[in-house]
Amino acid sequence: MTPRNFLFTSESVTEGHPDKVCDQISDAILDEFLTKYPQSRVAAETTVTTGMALVCGEITSDCYVDIPSVVRNTIKNIGYTGSHGGGFDADTCAVITSIDEQSCDIAGGVNKSLEARNNNADTSTSETANIGAGDQGIMFGYACNETPELMPLPISLAHKLAYRLTQVRKQGILPYLRPDGKSQVTVRYVDGKPHSIDTVLISTQHDPSINGISDNVKIQEIIRNDLKKYVIDYVFENESPIGLSSDTKILVNPSGRFVVGGPQGDAGLTGRKIIVDTYGGYSRHGGGAFSGKDPTKVDRSAAYAARYVAKNIVASGLAERCEIELAYAIGVAEPVSIMVDTFGTGKISDDEISEIVSKNFDLRPAAIISQFDLRGLPAKNGGKFYQLLAAYGHMGRTDIVVPWEQTDKAESIKSQALSGCACV
Repeated sequence: MTPRNFLFTSESVTEGHPDKVCDQISDAILDEFLTKYPQSRVAAETTVTTGMALVCGEITSDCYVDIPSVVRNTIKNIGYTGSHGGGFDADTCAVITSIDEQSCDIAGGVNKSLEARNNNADTSTSETANIGAGDQGIMFGYACNETPELMPLPISLAHKLAYRLTQVRKQGILPYLRPDGKSQVTVRYVDGKPHSIDTVLISTQHDPSINGISDNVKIQEIIRNDLKKYVIDYVFENESPIGLSSDTKILVNPSGRFVVGGPQGDAGLTGRKIIVDTYGGYSRHGGGAFSGKDPTKVDRSAAYAARYVAKNIVASGLAERCEIELAYAIGVAEPVSIMVDTFGTGKISDDEISEIVSKNFDLRPAAIISQFDLRGLPAKNGGKFYQLLAAYGHMGRTDIVVPWEQTDKAESIKSQALSGCACV
């Protein structure tokens, strides 16, 4: 392959970003319904703006959830309360709900898949391994050997910076920070491998004055120095395989001021940060969002499964990079297509890896739900699981335990490849 020298950039956002506020609300609602009734069908969409949060969508369940309380508690936990909210307050914002039940046409195809209907199977009383996909669509999963968690380096670092930015705010290390913030990292690649850090960018919402200082020039100088010490240096000294250099460009609040933020500054919407949620643009994306969707929606469950497959392939040593594409038809259990692409890094052919995938991974929706216990995870984690994924990425997480990050099949598929190919 021709060596490639290029710059690649990925961004992340904090949990106080208005779009991420919406993702967390939608997933907090999902957590609550699944905790109380695991068979709940949930498609919760949220939008926030100045003084208001609106929850709409389709939910079918045998339990009651006080949605306004869930909304307010989620906003409060993020940090939008009183003066720290910068104009958006969990206690005073309006909460509006508009919820319908799931369409009976969709429910029929999910409850009894096309395969089951053709075979006249009885699925009237319980869901079987042949429940159908909740929608059509394509999902991608990706892994590479650039980081210990097998994620692309730019998005891995961007998430770590955003997470640290929230930590120093919530721990009181930098109490003048407000919840909204963004990070961005540009990595220089040489011969297709991460070589150096070209640019680090952080924008953070902040109080209008710091320790009695109201001059904005002095305020921005304080923020730059503090973020360099407590956020940027911390991450690159403790959590990055590549350190900063004298040539690395550091940008902090390049707009010059960031006091008005969160839902007060911009409207937010569930599902508008799908690249942040996955691989930072380093891999392709099928377009489906995750948050607010129960596991029968393959936008969510199949994307997790695709990551699981790709990560096990890379962890096995069969490839340095691997992308998996899955495609589904609504109401059909089996994927309509499975594609493996190792971008020329495979130790065996992509066709051979595809055969291994087909033999070792059951990618029907019900099988994915069962293997990862996607309905039971909220209850097993004190009623709060999907909400934790709704900020700082759904893939490559090291701060919480998620089943699709396991590499439990790596040794097995490596052994199968060894038995059929002496080149591994």
